[in-house]
Amino acid sequence: MTEKFNANPGRRSFLMQGAAMSGAAAISNLLPATAWAAGSDKPELAEVNIGFIPLTDCSSVVMASVLGLDKKYGIKINPSKEASWAGVRDKLVNGELHAAHALYGLVYGLHLGIGGPKKDMAVLMTLNNNGQAITLSNELRDKGAKDGAALAKLIAKKEREFTFAQTFPTGTHAMWLYYWLAANGINPLKDVKTIVVPPPQMVANMRVGNMDGYCVGEPWNQRAIIDKIGFTVTTSQNIWPDHPEKVLGTTADFVAKYPNTARAMICAVLEASMWIDASASNRSKTAETVSAKAYINTDTDVIRGRMIGQYEDGLGKSWSDKNFMKFYNDGLVNFPYLSDGMWFLTQHKRWGLLKEDIDYLAIARKINQIALYKQAAAIVKAPIPKNDMRVSKLIDGTIWDGKDPKKYASSFAIKA
Repeated sequence: MTEKFNANPGRRSFLMQGAAMSGAAAISNLLPATAWAAGSDKPELAEVNIGFIPLTDCSSVVMASVLGLDKKYGIKINPSKEASWAGVRDKLVNGELHAAHALYGLVYGLHLGIGGPKKDMAVLMTLNNNGQAITLSNELRDKGAKDGAALAKLIAKKEREFTFAQTFPTGTHAMWLYYWLAANGINPLKDVKTIVVPPPQMVANMRVGNMDGYCVGEPWNQRAIIDKIGFTVTTSQNIWPDHPEKVLGTTADFVAKYPNTARAMICAVLEASMWIDASASNRSKTAETVSAKAYINTDTDVIRGRMIGQYEDGLGKSWSDKNFMKFYNDGLVNFPYLSDGMWFLTQHKRWGLLKEDIDYLAIARKINQIALYKQAAAIVKAPIPKNDMRVSKLIDGTIWDGKDPKKYASSFAIKA
């Protein structure tokens, strides 16, 4: 991890600054006390309520508040701990939350009226890449289902119905779970039963036998290993290296009414993302902070290992994962690529959540607030990619570049 962060001069410079930091006061000295003009650029709101689910990838929202980075941009972030993604959805729609740490697919699903009421939505920035996983029960391990191929053989025997949990019908975890099962020849809509369980409740539900496996964000995969009730069969970064995951989501109405406030939120969270990724020490401090009862409410060590890229699978294997959870990664993480949003739409179509093809690109352009993000990035001095699209290769060998989403959505052998 240290080698990676020392790889370029810009990062070295940032690390030298980071080494001198000793808490929020030192960090706040990196920029002027106010990074917004006192006139027309002043945030329209003094305080913003940002919802989050107890997951490691809420860290940049939490740290923006804890480190006082929000105040530099003229706002106060009030992190609001929520019980479920359905709760986040409802509070965004009714205005109880101004914004939220949200599943990428939740925001897109809301915009299209699937997985909840129809509401025009906005993605302000991507919060993280990677860092999710699929956990299988020890009962499956004992039956020899230690990988996807062995699981497929076990399910094919039809000894009983197998149940797998995800966190929200249009969300990222549902898509990773379905994609991985299908890549191993298992139809997630026909061969197994899938249920929705809020992230913090995954471990408890597996402990009492309510499901055979689940897909969720950290630390609830590592928690299952520590509690000796399950093992990690694959990580989400193995399905799609550097995949988009959570976003800072809000409504289109909020952006239209409070554009300066929206930009200030991006600035604060983007700088927090920089700080987290600046060093292993900062990541460790972040793990300690977010482990508190007010945030994730679990042991720091359960969060810290995978937070710094140190993985174990619960079967005796340990490794350093270069594609661990990333919050900034030289600015590559946070840009709201159009192709990222479009990918989730293609999977919604693949699994029958969308009944017809749509104008994938037009919808992504409407939701992803690229112009606003670029303004915030300029203020924080974060780099901007040259292209609004990016190219990725997934676990089954398919290439996703956003160029022909209709063809891509219909190209899979296993689908609805």
